[in-house]
Parts: sequence; structure tokens; C-alpha cells
Amino acid sequence: MHKDKRQLTPEMLVPRLGEALVSAGRISRQDLDKALSYQQESAAQGQTIVLGQALLDLRLIDRASLDQAVTEQIIALRSALQTANRVLDRRVRERTVELQEALERLTELGELKANFVANISHELRTPLTHITGYLELMATDMLGPLTDEQRHAVQVSQESARKLERLIDDLLRFSSGSRGEISVKQEALDLRQLADRAASNIEAKASAHAVEVSVAAADNLPLVQADGEQILWALNQLLDNAIKFTASGGHVGISLKKESPNLVMVSVSDTGIGIPAGRLEEIFEPFHQLDASATRRGSGTGLGLTLVRQIVEAHGSVLSVTSMEGKGTTFKFPLLVAAEAGTRKPARGR
Repeated sequence: MHKDKRQLTPEMLVPRLGEALVSAGRISRQDLDKALSYQQESAAQGQTIVLGQALLDLRLIDRASLDQAVTEQIIALRSALQTANRVLDRRVRERTVELQEALERLTELGELKANFVANISHELRTPLTHITGYLELMATDMLGPLTDEQRHAVQVSQESARKLERLIDDLLRFSSGSRGEISVKQEALDLRQLADRAASNIEAKASAHAVEVSVAAADNLPLVQADGEQILWALNQLLDNAIKFTASGGHVGISLKKESPNLVMVSVSDTGIGIPAGRLEEIFEPFHQLDASATRRGSGTGLGLTLVRQIVEAHGSVLSVTSMEGKGTTFKFPLLVAAEAGTRKPARGR
């Protein structure tokens, strides 16, 4: 009696059953060859049988011996599988330990980098203070009168010193953010006044680039709960970045809109060059510039947007970005409405 090919039999679960039967001395090599030939002939007639059934049909083995052989093979396979599982489990545990150790090393390296940046930044501040102090004395003629050329040179030096001071401040912010030490002082803020201050701060740079800056907000916009100094700094950075990548005649705008009873959405948009879709996350990588060429349009440490994200996240919010090449970019983040939103107070800068 032949087995239907769709029925599962024990011997179908055992690979190389014939070789196992020969090795155990239950059949001879000639018996195996006869059974294999019988299988092929049956297949040619449209009948599919397993090797064990072929051996039984040819009376080359009895049912008890076949069942015993199959059972032994299944036990051996199960034992091999259990051993393989134990080996795999051990390797997984070992790999998990290795990955944990690697993560700890990366964390230590990150802390070392943050500490190194902080220490270097503090060390740079002392000589910079001396430089700016003497430049101020020279600019006010405290060290003697200056010629027009000397005064111009001092002014250029002062501007460079101020730029260096801003870079040092950025590095210190970054090191604090990397250690999760950004201090957020929650207070009820008038976002419209804060946005107006940010727009005023960037006015000179916007004029120099012939870029229009605007602030749009509803008259009844509620107060939000946030750190005024930190949010103002973030807005300054977003506006500065937007103007940097917006051509003359373009527009940069701050939009303040109530998204829900508890949230106000802050948006900074521009009509600039935009960001390639596949590179949006790169802009938040510290010390990274999308355009690393010597003639790149933007300058700086590549920390601005990294720090903005850290500040926004320190407020329990999320900074998102959308962009289209040649059309512009928009950064958004929501802030919580203050509990005393019914009372309007001016934003306090520190």
C-alpha cells in the first residue's frame, strides 16, 4: 500500500534515512540501491513513495526495525537541535554582553568629548577676555589716538572676537546638552514679544542679505510655559540659519499659531535653497555641514541646529523639519500653554 504524498510520515522527517540504516547494519548497500530504484520506477508511474515504504514493499526491512531506526534518528536530531540551541543561546548572550560593553565605551567617549569641549571652551575664554578688553581700550583711545586705518583694524578684530565668543558659547551649550544638563527655567511667556525680539536681533543681517523677515501671530495668542532665554536663543539660531540659506529678495517668517487648547505651534520658514529629502537628519548632526566644500555658502561650527533640538527637547517638545529643494524649509515645535494663560505678561529676557 503506497502512501499519499500529502500525508506526513515519521520517515519523511528524517534526512538520509537510507545511509543511517546501512550504517546501523539494518540493510545492505545493495538493499538501499534496490529501494532507491523502486522509488524511481514508482515516480515514473506517477506514484510518490518515501524510502521507508519502498523498503517495506520490497520486504528488505520489517516495520519494527524501520520504526526503531526512525525513532533513533529523530532522537538524535532532537539532541543535535537542543545542542545547537544552547550554542546559539550562549552566542547571543556573549554578543549581548559585547554590545553592552561597546555601548558603555561609546557613552564614555561621548562624555569625554563633552568634557573635552567644555574644558577647552573654558580655557579659551580667559585669553579671549584679555583680547577683547585691550581691543576695547584701543577702540576708546584709552591707549592713545588711532589712525583711521588702525581704528578699522580694531573694529574688524572686535567683530572677530565677538564671533569667537559666540562660538565658545555654542561649544559650552553643546557640552551641557550632551550631558543632559540644559537648564530650563519655566515661566509664562508672551511668544509674540519674544518673536519680535528675535526678528529685531536679526534685522541687520537680514538687511545685508536683502531678505525680508516677518512675524505672524494671532492677537489672542495665549502665554506659553517655557524658558524665555533658551527659546529666544533657539529662534535667533533658526532665523540666522534661514537667512544664511535664503537668496536676496527672499522671505523668512516666524509663525505662532494655537494648535489646540494646550499647545502653541512655533514655526520658522524660509524661501531658501531647501534641503535634500534624504539628508534632513544630517542637519542635526553636531559639527556637520551639508556642504563641506571650501566655498560653502554657510559658515560656523555646525552646532546651531543641534543645540536648537536639544533646547526644544529639554522643554519636552519635538523639533520637526520639512523642506523642498529650491522652495524652502520650515522648522516647527509646539510649546505648552501656560496655566495662567488668561493673564498676559511680557516675555522676560535674561
